[in-house]
Amino acid sequence: MSALSEEAVAKGREQRQAMPLFHRFLPRSATGILRPRTETLVLGALLVFVGLLSLAPLLRLVATALAPAGNLDLSRLARLVASTRVAEAAWNTAEVALASTLLAVALGTAAALAVCLSDMRAKTAWVFAFILPLMIPPQVTALAWVQALSPSSLVLRFLGIELPFGTRHPLYSEGGIVLLLGLYNTPLVFLAVRASLARLPGELVEAARASGAGPLFVLRTVVLPLARAGVFAGAALSFVSSAGNFGIQALLGIPARFPTLITLIYQRLNALGPGALPDMAVLSLLLAALITAALMLNGWLGRRHDQRVEGTARRVVLPLGHWRRPAELFAWVFLAATLVLPLSALFSTSLVTGFGQPLSLDTLTLANYASALYRQAAIREAFFTSLWISAVAAATLMAASLLLGYFLTWHRSLVVQALQITCELTYALPGVVIAIAAILFFLRPLPLLGISLYGTVGIILAAYLASHLAVALRPTLSGLAQIDRSLEEAAQSAGAGFLTRFRDIIAPLAAPSAAAGGIIVFLSLLNEIQVSILLVSSGARTIGPTVVFLEEGGSSTLAAAVGCLMVVIILALMTLASLLSRWLPKGVLPWQAH
Repeated sequence: MSALSEEAVAKGREQRQAMPLFHRFLPRSATGILRPRTETLVLGALLVFVGLLSLAPLLRLVATALAPAGNLDLSRLARLVASTRVAEAAWNTAEVALASTLLAVALGTAAALAVCLSDMRAKTAWVFAFILPLMIPPQVTALAWVQALSPSSLVLRFLGIELPFGTRHPLYSEGGIVLLLGLYNTPLVFLAVRASLARLPGELVEAARASGAGPLFVLRTVVLPLARAGVFAGAALSFVSSAGNFGIQALLGIPARFPTLITLIYQRLNALGPGALPDMAVLSLLLAALITAALMLNGWLGRRHDQRVEGTARRVVLPLGHWRRPAELFAWVFLAATLVLPLSALFSTSLVTGFGQPLSLDTLTLANYASALYRQAAIREAFFTSLWISAVAAATLMAASLLLGYFLTWHRSLVVQALQITCELTYALPGVVIAIAAILFFLRPLPLLGISLYGTVGIILAAYLASHLAVALRPTLSGLAQIDRSLEEAAQSAGAGFLTRFRDIIAPLAAPSAAAGGIIVFLSLLNEIQVSILLVSSGARTIGPTVVFLEEGGSSTLAAAVGCLMVVIILALMTLASLLSRWLPKGVLPWQAH
C-alpha cells in the first residue's frame, strides 16, 4: 500500500473514532435530519431475513407447544410427555443416537488417524469414496442396505450367502438402525478429527519419537489427547445427525415398529393432519431439548481439560512399516463392504421388473429408469423442483452469507452475534423441528399479501433458507478472515460508499469462499429429506421424500432406480466440484485429502 493510502486510512480511522457511536450509523443529511447509513439498512434487512425465516417460526413453535389456546397449559404438556408412547419414543431416540455415535466415533477417529498420520497410499481416492456416503441421501442409503441384506438379495445370492426365505430382515431392528446411523455419520467424525489433527504440533510428536517412543505409545499419549477436541466435536455432530435422521429411522424403524420421536411426529401428522400440530410442537421441543442436553454435556466434557499447547502445526507421519499393506487392504475392504455392497444391490434391484427377481438376460430391463425419467410425471417434477429450489436457495444464501459475514468479521456487535447464534441454532435443530415451526408460522395467510405458503414450494424454500444459512456462512467467514481490511478502509476514506466497496472489493475477494459454501448447500439440499418430508404435498414435490413414498407404496424397483439416479447426480456434482477446486479456497471441499 502506498504512503498516501496509509495516510488516508489513518485519517479515516481517527475521524470515525472521534465520531459519536450513534452518528457513525446515522449521519446527518444536508438538511440536518438524521438518516440511516447504508450499512444500517443492510443490517436491518439481514435482521428481517433471519428473523422471519428462523427466529419467528421457532418462537411460534414454542408458543404453540406451551400455550396452544393462548394460555399456558402445563398439565397438558406433562400428560403428553409422560404418555407411554412418547416416553418410549424419546428413550429409543436417545438410545440409538448414543449407540450410533459411539460407533461413528470409533470408526471416524480410526479413519482420520490413518489418513492424517500414516503413510497409506492413494489417500485422495480413498477419502473421496469414504466421504461419498455422507453426500448420499440417508433414505437412499437405508434403501440400498435393506435391499442388500434382504432374503431375496441378488448380491448375497451372487456371493452365496443368501438368507433363507421367511427370515426376518436383520436391519428392521434397533441394532440395524444403530448400525446404519453409525456408518452414515462416520464421515462427520472423520472430518472433525481430521481438522483437529491438522493443527497437531509437530515438535511434540518428533520429541516423543526421538526419545524412543513407538508409534502406538505416541498415538496414545500425545496424538489422541491433543485430538480430543475434534473427537468431541465429531461426537456432537454425530449425535445431532442421528437424532434427526429421518431417512434411516423411517425406512428401518417404521417396519420394525420401533418408534422414535421423529417417526412418531411423521406418523401422527400424516394421520391427523394440521389438527395435531400443537401436540407435534411439544414433541419437537422434546427432541430439541434432548439434543440441547447432549450438546451441553459434550461441551462440558470437552472443557474439562486444557488442551492448548505451543508449537507449529505441520504434517506428522507415523510409518506403518510392514503393517502398511494389511492396513491398506483393510481400508479398501471396509469401503467395499459399506459402499460397494449396498450400492450394487440398489443398482441390481433397479434393473429387474420385480423385487427379488434374479438378474439375468431374461429379467434385465431399463423400464424403471424410463419410468422415472419419462413416464412418471410426478417423479420428473420432483427432480426438476429439487434442482431449481436448491439452486435458488444456494444463490440466495451465498449473497446473505457474504453480507452477514462482512458484519461478523469487521463490525461485530451484540446484534450481529445474535444473528449468528440464531443461524447456528436453526442449523443444529433437527429438520423435522424446522418443518413443524415453518408449518405453524406460514399456515396462516401472510400479512398484506393474503396468501398462505402452506402446501406450496415457497414453504420448502423458506425452511431450506432457514436451516442452511450456517452452512453457507462458515466457508465465507474463512474467506473474509483472510482479506486485508485496509483495502476497504482506503476505499472508504476516498469516499466510496458501502455498496461500492462491497461490489468492487469485498465480494470479488470473498467470492470463491462464498461459492464453496453455495456448492455445499446445493449438494445438501438437492436430495434433502429431513426438512421437506413434512412440507411436500401433491402440488409441491421434491425428490428426497419421493424415494420413501415409493418404497412405502411397494414400488421397490422404481425406488431403487430413483435412488441410483440420485447417487449418479451427486457423484457427478462432487467430481465437477473437485475439477473446479483450483479456484476454490483450500480445504472447503470435505472430500479432498489435505
